[in-house]
Amino acid sequence: MKIDPDYVPAPVEQKQVYGITFEQGRNNFEINRELLTNIVTENKDMPESAVRDLIIALITLKYTQSNSVCFAVDGQAIGVGAGQQSRVHCTRLAGSKADTWFLRQHDKVLGLPFKADIRRPDRDNVIDGYINRNEEDVCADGNWQKYFTEQPAPLTDEEIRAYLDTVDGVALGSDAFFPFDDNIERAKKSGVKYIAEPGGSIRDDVVIACADKYGMAMAFTGMRLFHH
Repeated sequence: MKIDPDYVPAPVEQKQVYGITFEQGRNNFEINRELLTNIVTENKDMPESAVRDLIIALITLKYTQSNSVCFAVDGQAIGVGAGQQSRVHCTRLAGSKADTWFLRQHDKVLGLPFKADIRRPDRDNVIDGYINRNEEDVCADGNWQKYFTEQPAPLTDEEIRAYLDTVDGVALGSDAFFPFDDNIERAKKSGVKYIAEPGGSIRDDVVIACADKYGMAMAFTGMRLFHH
């Protein structure tokens, strides 16, 4: 597949919905560090690594179905919650994905005794099941024999919380303002230290106060990144 490097998209996008044509200007808005200069929290310290991660989060949100929230760290997006009907649902979804990303580096996960013939996609699914205990209990009798050479000990809730409590320095971007401080509370559980959101809520003061409580640095970008 080849791409034309000189191709320029049409300035107006069109969508057909049951015979109705919707038009909007193409979003060519540039996301850069200038968006992160209005730091509204008591903590104004935003190192270059955090700026990089917030820019990555915001670029991800620009092309992600709204409503959406993105967690990023070490130059990569690690959790996206998109297309939800509530802002805190976005944050929970993205946060749970970020938690899974971090927990994949837990010693018990790295030491899982996989059989030699387990393919990588199957291994990834089993690790997800081991961490989140979702579709099946991969440690249970009758299940573990399919994946492991010996029965692994489960990853307990206490071990999960203790590990996640060591995580820090995570960046979080939101495509629209946080209307309540519950988003900040949930973000804290996943090690968020830096936040970028448009601002403009009637409860901005409450959200800022919650970020101040945890020593976070939060920038108001003044730009919504809705994508529908």
